Amino acid sequence: MHIYLSIDDTDNLDSPGSGHVAEVMAKEMQQLGLTLHCGNITRHQLFVHESIPYTSHNSSMCFPADISDNNLSGVIQFAKEFLVKTSAPGSDPGLCVAVVGESLDRQSLIDFGLLAKKTVFTKQNAYDLAERTGVHLSEHGGTGDGIVGALAGIGLRLQGSDGRFRGWLNLGQAGQSASHKSLCSHPAVDAVVNDEGEILPEDTLITFAEDKVKTVFLNHRQVIPVSQNGHASGPWTTLTKAEVKRF
Repeated sequence: MHIYLSIDDTDNLDSPGSGHVAEVMAKEMQQLGLTLHCGNITRHQLFVHESIPYTSHNSSMCFPADISDNNLSGVIQFAKEFLVKTSAPGSDPGLCVAVVGESLDRQSLIDFGLLAKKTVFTKQNAYDLAERTGVHLSEHGGTGDGIVGALAGIGLRLQGSDGRFRGWLNLGQAGQSASHKSLCSHPAVDAVVNDEGEILPEDTLITFAEDKVKTVFLNHRQVIPVSQNGHASGPWTTLTKAEVKRF
């Protein structure tokens, strides 16, 4: 069974962020044998609005997992207890778990996720959609407003072209270059793409703008975005920490 698990609003300004919480959760689930495999975590930026409470950026975290067919309830129960145990004081944690299959209404979830990037939704909006689509949605402290972001995270992960992957890759130092082919030898890199999302030829040389590289989720791949910074004949360069925030 293949699932997506998403969390939101588990932190406060003094605690580790929700990305850290998702990472520890996924690791513990694998160690306990609750999951056969957990995929990489994506961070999805949601609407920033004065009426929406959030810690710093209003983003949710989502990761895929493979589990045994009879283990869904165990995974959900563990995730619930984990959020209650680890979420920071003052947070409003939410959990969403979706089973991927033919019966899943992907488009309704995707539409909700995309709208959550520019629209204020209520908890009732989220619960209504969860009931219609059959996904698990639950709140675990505070106001529980995190269920909106958790549900949106599922939709945006399903959409396949939204968000940044958690963590940074150390592939070379700033100013050094590497070929597209060599970059793709890293297990966390599927491709290197230009500003239009097109995959570059294998022999293309990429210059590192900084010592660390961020991957993003595009066309259901984990890719390194690069740019020529408006110069058609200039070198292909990885994005800086500031530039990659547009994803």
